[in-house]
Amino acid sequence: GTNENTNGLLRQYFPKGTDLSGYHPDYLDYVAAQLNNRPRKRHHWRTPAERLDQLLSEPFTPPTGALTA
Repeated sequence: GTNENTNGLLRQYFPKGTDLSGYHPDYLDYVAAQLNNRPRKRHHWRTPAERLDQLLSEPFTPPTGALTA
């Protein structure tokens, strides 16, 4: 489901079968920023960028329990 949804979002910017090498890297960065700044229900209506910032700002807590090899 995630891939199909992402493909649908990308179709707003690029027709199916588009060769992305014909686009300027700045435009590709713009499209990536647009998609990463869309709020997501699964992130409690935060954007993926906001969620990543939150995860990276949380202190690291290693897993507990014995590790087995």
